[in-house]
Amino acid sequence: MSRINTNIASMNAIHKLVANNVDLETRLQRLSSGLRINTGKDDPAGLIASENLRSEIAGIKSAIDNSIRASNVIATAEGALNEISALLVDLKSLLVETANRGALSDEEIDANQLQVDSAINTIDRIANATEFEGMKLLNGNKAYTVSGVASGIVADYKINSAKLLDGADMTVDIATVNSADTGLVYLSGAVSTTPLTIQIGSNRGTTELTFAQNTTAAQIRTAINAVVEITGVSAAASGAVTLLRSRDFGTDAYVSVEVLAGAQAGSGTRVMQTYAAATTTAKDYGRNYSASINGTSAIGNGKILTIRTSMLDAEIELSNAAALSTATETFYITGGGTDFNIGPKVDAIGLESVGIQSVAPSQLGNQTEGFLNTLKSGGTNSLSGDNLYTAQRIVDEAIKDITTLRGRLGAFQRNTLDTNISSLRVTLENVTASESAIRDADFAAETAALTRAQILVQANTSVLSLANSMPQSVLALLG
Repeated sequence: MSRINTNIASMNAIHKLVANNVDLETRLQRLSSGLRINTGKDDPAGLIASENLRSEIAGIKSAIDNSIRASNVIATAEGALNEISALLVDLKSLLVETANRGALSDEEIDANQLQVDSAINTIDRIANATEFEGMKLLNGNKAYTVSGVASGIVADYKINSAKLLDGADMTVDIATVNSADTGLVYLSGAVSTTPLTIQIGSNRGTTELTFAQNTTAAQIRTAINAVVEITGVSAAASGAVTLLRSRDFGTDAYVSVEVLAGAQAGSGTRVMQTYAAATTTAKDYGRNYSASINGTSAIGNGKILTIRTSMLDAEIELSNAAALSTATETFYITGGGTDFNIGPKVDAIGLESVGIQSVAPSQLGNQTEGFLNTLKSGGTNSLSGDNLYTAQRIVDEAIKDITTLRGRLGAFQRNTLDTNISSLRVTLENVTASESAIRDADFAAETAALTRAQILVQANTSVLSLANSMPQSVLALLG
């Protein structure tokens, strides 16, 4: 080496030293942070994948927290409903006890009425006081609001769930396929020409009726309607015949009439399966309503339509007149309900909507029989009145309302929220493992690389010192 202006050995040593210093700094950074990827230049493709996974992890963690919070809300509502259910059972017991009027004094009936008033007031208080984080849960605040419901067609409805995306209204379009019907049997004849004994029954009960000779059709109808609470069969005139209908609709409902004694022939009373055919025995079953809701086939049970899809869960009860016809109906769900986002993204898939109807006494029951608040003192169905049969049906309907609501909320808590939490935790574990495999540093490998880099830096430093001293050998030429 006789040139001193350019020291190639030194330049080479500097180049290697810089590279080894960079490698050393990288290893120190990874060991300090615990991450293999600290900046985009470390692994551009890995950084993109890692950030996407981190985003998913954040969403999954929030979804787990949301599901746990939603479960707490449902548990709060269910706990209050449990107390209401116990009160309704007590009301049932008081009604049955009060019906034993022949063994009760007026004072005892009044005492029972006081208990009924207290229980109903307590139900009202629970309905208005149950809340979570200041949100009322059972006073109708979480029920859906609807508009455009034709009262002559829809007798009652329950919107259990409706996903109103971005606050948009949901159209509920009912398109009839087949009307519903009750069990139906005909009686003909203006008068009974001979003594007549018939047995009338339905899915509710059976009884026998005996008529004297020359009993008119109007008198027969009156007698049948007098025992409608037992048989569940009502009678009405229709031209020259009497129509016997079951009170219930659907394939489980029927009317049966059997002549036990008396002639069928001539102008006397005759049982008819149809207008044309006379017989001594007739039995006819009803028919379920058949329709589609928003293009999806609905489940018909009597005059009640049920639809359960991912977007809409509802029960719609038609009026008697509408059920017997092929009327169509369209109404709108405009708001209400409560939304729980239990998915890792904000979309329709992760959104679960739940409606919780009011459980106030003025809402427990139905339009046909009445509502629970009518059992209070001074009400049309109080214990001091003569409507204990109606009061019994109202309490039974109220118990059904509460138990159905509890079952629905319990199913949502168990089958949706709890399973969602378990599923998300498994997903979180796997996604976190994937993100860790991409981004986290392998300390064993990084420690070995650090040792290598330290040795190379030290060696490069010594080599650079030696390379820098090599040009000094030209001084020997000047000696």
